Amino acid sequence: MNRLIASIRQIWLLTYPFFTSKDPTTLDIWLLGRLRVQVRWVALAFLAVVIGAEFAKVAINVRLSYFSRDWFNAIQDKNEAEFWRQLIMVFSFWAVIYVTVAIYQYAIRSYLTIRWRTWMTQHYIGAWLGEHSHYRMQLEGRNRTDNPDQRIQEDVQSFTQTTFILFLGILSSVSTLFSFAFVLWSLSADFTLPFTDLRIPGFLLWGALLYAVIGTWLTHVVGRPLIRLNFEQQRYEADFRFSLARIREYGEQIALLRGEPSEADQLRGRFGSVIGNFLQIVSRTKKLTALTAGYSQVSNVIPYVLVAPYYFGGKIALGGMTQTASAFSQVQSSLSFFVDAYSTLAEYKSVVDRLTSFDASVHHVRDAQRHERHVRLRQGTGRDMELSDLMVGLPNGQMLVQVDQLTLRQGNSVLLTGPSGTGKSTLFRAISGIWPFGDGHVVLPQGQSMMLLPQRPYLPMGTLREAVTYPSKGDTYSDAAIAEALRAARLPQIADKLDEERAWGQTLSLGEQQRLAVARALLAKPDWLFLDEATAALDEATEAEIYQILKEKLPHTTLVSIGHRSTLAAFHDRRIDLRRAENGLSTPVDLMQPQPAE
Repeated sequence: MNRLIASIRQIWLLTYPFFTSKDPTTLDIWLLGRLRVQVRWVALAFLAVVIGAEFAKVAINVRLSYFSRDWFNAIQDKNEAEFWRQLIMVFSFWAVIYVTVAIYQYAIRSYLTIRWRTWMTQHYIGAWLGEHSHYRMQLEGRNRTDNPDQRIQEDVQSFTQTTFILFLGILSSVSTLFSFAFVLWSLSADFTLPFTDLRIPGFLLWGALLYAVIGTWLTHVVGRPLIRLNFEQQRYEADFRFSLARIREYGEQIALLRGEPSEADQLRGRFGSVIGNFLQIVSRTKKLTALTAGYSQVSNVIPYVLVAPYYFGGKIALGGMTQTASAFSQVQSSLSFFVDAYSTLAEYKSVVDRLTSFDASVHHVRDAQRHERHVRLRQGTGRDMELSDLMVGLPNGQMLVQVDQLTLRQGNSVLLTGPSGTGKSTLFRAISGIWPFGDGHVVLPQGQSMMLLPQRPYLPMGTLREAVTYPSKGDTYSDAAIAEALRAARLPQIADKLDEERAWGQTLSLGEQQRLAVARALLAKPDWLFLDEATAALDEATEAEIYQILKEKLPHTTLVSIGHRSTLAAFHDRRIDLRRAENGLSTPVDLMQPQPAE
């Protein structure tokens, strides 16, 4: 029971935000045109229509059960006129209404489902990308949540669709149960136990209830392991798909290292997990299918078996027998919803668990950002950047860099050097605000922009224009400005290919990618530009040209670079070396003092 309550609570927490959202949306209404309303009013209005349609369908089924009684009585009495009247005036009329209601219910339900999926997708994308949550979730490892791409794309789609399927199924079952339970009770009010004189009011209703309870209990016992197996199957499938994507992304490195046999072994191992878990699902589903299929087949004859003694005893007519059997089947079917939908429920529970754990992971990293010790960024009133009492560590809590007091003056370029592993890149990431692990303050100049160029730039899929202007939109800059930036960054060979769409991250060499990132900086013109070995793939002559271009094209930008080449010192006013202290922490040591800013 506790598990059931916990599952219902999980579903409620995933569902509630959409149906109470005050976010604005547009709705096109015939004759009224396009209206701007809150999401919740659209969601609740459409949901009310869908629920009302479901109740209407149940009511029509109840009415048709009386048609079935009268129609078969007419057949038994060989009353041809009544036979045709019932068929044309009653059945045809209600059947047309039922079909019409079903069509519009499906359309409105589908429209509501896609709106719900759109809202949830945007919500999860915002939560995942907001406050650098995606980056910190990755840093903390895969123990909290795996494959966020699958959860946003596949699980959200499955959740919204399956929720409506199960909700309407339960709603239909409950309304059918109460409607036909009344019919069944009325029809069997005077029935006695077969072959006895013992009168049991509502005998057939109690029989349907007992039959459904036994079937439901057996189904749960046999099918319960499917919840865990379906959860694991989705994880194994996603891990296998992720491994394939990684090979595509790092194809050149794998080829250069002749790593194909190793990758093939890993892929076989991951695919083996997919197959192994799938076979367990098949084995368990075979047992569940044997139970549910047998239950379903027996359900077709059970009501007639129970009603037959009363028909052959002359207590009811043929129409009464068919109506009673139909009512019994409807009640039994509604009570057996859990049996029929168990496989769907098992898969649905795994989807709910994955979305819930994804939510929990996002909230965890955000709460940690707000409440745990972390590097704090704030806006200052001066023109300089100040680091004070700063400790920068690793996700496991180990401290790496200690900065008691360091001032980076605007207009004075700085070269940060030091042995590998001393935390130079980590310090850059703490200053940029994406690395929270540690403690202390970074005071940023108010109203000034910052850009960080990593050693391996990110190039989004799309046109070259979108790759160069990222993260701005492609139309932010004119074609002439983009082409000029590419030529200045020593990429004249692609300056006329702005509208070509290809995998630029694989087409361009690392050196070309680094120069493309420099072109981004030339377009953005940030006040502070951090280069984390952003020219390491270039030869010294080209690197010197790039730095000279940056100084010429961005005269008001302060450069802060990480590099190992001694030639870089000529392009900076100040050099700071990170060195290991006796306590094992890296601390900054000034080797070349800053010059006064002009």
